[in-house]
Amino acid sequence: MEGEAYTGFAQVYDLFMDNVPYEEWCGYLCRTFCAHGIKEGVLVELGCGTGKLTRLMAESGYELVGTDCSADMLAVAANEPGDILWLQQDMRELTLDGSVAGMYSACDCVNYILEEEELSCVFERVYRYLLPGGLFVFDMNTPYKYRQLLADNTFAENRDEGSFIWENYFDGEALVNIYDLTLFIPDGRGLFRKFEEEHCQKCYEIEQVRRLLERSGFETVAVKDGYTDRPFGQESERALFVAKRRPQCRQ
Repeated sequence: MEGEAYTGFAQVYDLFMDNVPYEEWCGYLCRTFCAHGIKEGVLVELGCGTGKLTRLMAESGYELVGTDCSADMLAVAANEPGDILWLQQDMRELTLDGSVAGMYSACDCVNYILEEEELSCVFERVYRYLLPGGLFVFDMNTPYKYRQLLADNTFAENRDEGSFIWENYFDGEALVNIYDLTLFIPDGRGLFRKFEEEHCQKCYEIEQVRRLLERSGFETVAVKDGYTDRPFGQESERALFVAKRRPQCRQ
């Protein structure tokens, strides 16, 4: 993930992300890349976290590079077997040794980019390292999700494996979503270890993202309702963008 979040509880991250359908997302991504002629080659995941989706994509036959800001998350990823190159990099400063066939980013990592100028920088970096015709697929949380579902709510869950409290606040003027996450994890000695994280994400309008993509040299092929074949709608919680690199960037 991007930014300063996900540094203190990388070891328990997957415990509370067990509802994410990584296998389903992997299948969708593979079908999307194949549909655009990318059936093999090198793919880069931006914000790979602990690498669960990265490893699934590698098992599907692609060569994978996983990038993330968090050294702790990458340390967890590297502990698992697999022939994957792990790079500690901010997606705004992406640097690769050569061009690749495709890139993708999941779990609303792109929403952690808080300024429009920085989001443009991400798109320009991706463009720079994609082969002509290369594909960039990424998802984002939507304005509907931030305004209507997360809003100023508190979410909590108690399990045998641990508990969490998610206190959310959406700043409708700055269009920034802030949530304070507190986790209590058993330490195996009858006590609980407390983890605290603050996360900030930016709410972007769909047309705003589309404009930035096209300004950076991409053709926006599709905007879907998450990892489905349905078109994006006003009550979509997750927008999935499919963008293709044009041969020449139009500034």
